[in-house]
Amino acid sequence: MTDIYDCPEKLQKDAQFLCSNQRMDTEMVDRLVLQLNRIYPQILSDKEAHRFRNLSVPTKVRLAELLTHLYLKGEEACHEFYRGLHIHAEDVYTSLPTRVTQRDMADHKWTYNVASYQERYVLTDKGPMFFLSCFSFLVGVAILYYYGESDTLKCTGPFLHCSAAALSNGAKEVLISYTEV
Repeated sequence: MTDIYDCPEKLQKDAQFLCSNQRMDTEMVDRLVLQLNRIYPQILSDKEAHRFRNLSVPTKVRLAELLTHLYLKGEEACHEFYRGLHIHAEDVYTSLPTRVTQRDMADHKWTYNVASYQERYVLTDKGPMFFLSCFSFLVGVAILYYYGESDTLKCTGPFLHCSAAALSNGAKEVLISYTEV
């Protein structure tokens, strides 16, 4: 996974969005702090976790302090914060400004690649109606040949012999031997 920014830069760019987002409520901040504390105690010690879970301090202030603390801790701490955010609040994670920028750039590259592949591999400009009419014609000929009762309907035999000319040797032999029987 290649990122435009490394994690601390991304966190710095996303901090304002995270602090102003209504979905980052007290419960969400507590979940993120607990995950960082329990799974990665080297990133967030018990004393620091207690400080960031203090309910007497407003949630936005605690979140801003947590983001600043993680930014100062470095790459791994920021990466684990993003992982926890992705696990606990995927809707917030996908709407982060740095994620939206990445998605827009990826969509632009994907759209460009799709357009180039379509131009490169177009074999015919005939539409689906041409394909359906050819297919219907062949189905009609096959029905006449296999289910025709009289000898007048068996006139498709020479047509099948001629159509075998465009097939490979193995398919040609099978088709001609079947029409002769």
